[in-house]
Amino acid sequence: MAANGGSLERRGSMRRSGSKAKEEPAADHGAEEHASGPSDIEVIKEKFGKLLLGEDMSGSGKGVPSALALSNAVTNLAAAVFGEQRKLEPMAPDRKARWKKEVGWLLSVADQIVEFVAKKQVLDNGVEMEVMGTQQRRDLQSNIPALRKIDAMLLDYLDAFKDRTDFWYVKRDSCSDAEKEESTEKWWIPIVKVPPNGLAPASRAWIQHQKELVNQVLKAAMAINANCLMEMAIPESYLESLPKNGRASLGDALYRIITDVEFDPDDFLSTVDLTSEHKILDLKDRIEASVIIWNRKVHNKDGKSSWGSAVSQEKREQFEERAQTLLLIIKHRFPGIPQSTLDIAKIQENRDVGFALLESYSRVLESLAFNVMSRIEDVIVADNVAREKAKKDAPAGSSLEAPPQVPDGADSMTLLDFMGWNGDSEGRPDDQSPSAVDPAQDDGRLMKLPNIMTNLFMKTTQ
Repeated sequence: MAANGGSLERRGSMRRSGSKAKEEPAADHGAEEHASGPSDIEVIKEKFGKLLLGEDMSGSGKGVPSALALSNAVTNLAAAVFGEQRKLEPMAPDRKARWKKEVGWLLSVADQIVEFVAKKQVLDNGVEMEVMGTQQRRDLQSNIPALRKIDAMLLDYLDAFKDRTDFWYVKRDSCSDAEKEESTEKWWIPIVKVPPNGLAPASRAWIQHQKELVNQVLKAAMAINANCLMEMAIPESYLESLPKNGRASLGDALYRIITDVEFDPDDFLSTVDLTSEHKILDLKDRIEASVIIWNRKVHNKDGKSSWGSAVSQEKREQFEERAQTLLLIIKHRFPGIPQSTLDIAKIQENRDVGFALLESYSRVLESLAFNVMSRIEDVIVADNVAREKAKKDAPAGSSLEAPPQVPDGADSMTLLDFMGWNGDSEGRPDDQSPSAVDPAQDDGRLMKLPNIMTNLFMKTTQ
């Protein structure tokens, strides 16, 4: 019996040790899964849980509306993914995969936003009848694919800079004091370097062509964003904060210029201080406020009679058009400025989830395109500086070779062709920065924007 008992104990211990041996791989598998990070299902649960809570983790119902929560989610995702893109180089594979995956999750909400449309249905007996069916809302149906195309094109443009050896980046610590002072406004950006004699002619032409391609994408994203903001209603809280008239909003000096018989937008902008981002934004806020004031007076939306007013309705309409022209010029010359007070108020008070998706997605793509344009400008500026220095140091009588033009037909399928917009889609070299482009001399790619801005503030809250 003792021997049998001993054998039973040994068998039991073997079973227990065997069960432990079988459990260990499961524990190792769980540790590996934990080390690799949460699964997609867990991330989806977390993201959409926060959206449903309106970013209020207490669950007490004090969160923001769904539209604003979704807008913030797109904005925060773009900041986390694109915030590290400080060079002209392909995006890191992990960040690119995260962007494509998570922005797809957020945009999936648009698939559930539908509208009723009349559809024809044929019954079994051959009788044709009209029924009401659902389809994705028209603005989402047209703009979401266009924005996805813009997204893909921007990532492709960054991929095109892979293994470029004609320029490179260095840390600021390894640069001279003079080079650091030249780029103090972009202290967080590495300093770009080019060969002592500048870029080769072929490289210079390629860089210019890439700039033009990114410029097309930037304009398309700006147009979609402007159109979406136009459709949003003006919050009542913003209307209540407006001055009583356009003169009080603009100030006496600017009001006299904009209401003068001989009005010239360039003269107007030459009289104001546009040396800092804060001053540009302040001017934009004041012009937008004056446009709304004049528009409401023209349509008697302020509840006051126009009888006895010193300014006629025709004059107010003329002043409103002039102010809208100024807004359009400012947007073209300074595409990277922050949102105005009116835009922020519209986004915060917006309750339309479709508008929130379109506005936030187009805004982050516009920001990415502008940043890529700025990095290309840095290379062009460094090339110009190197060439000027090489000219000074070169012996008398020598000259640098002129850069060749990009061959006609290169990348002939532009973004505007894809989106079906009219306008001149032929690429042209652009030696000016975005802030120096004269809108009156533009190439026509933004022909949609003037129509967008014409009735920018016609819609108000009911």
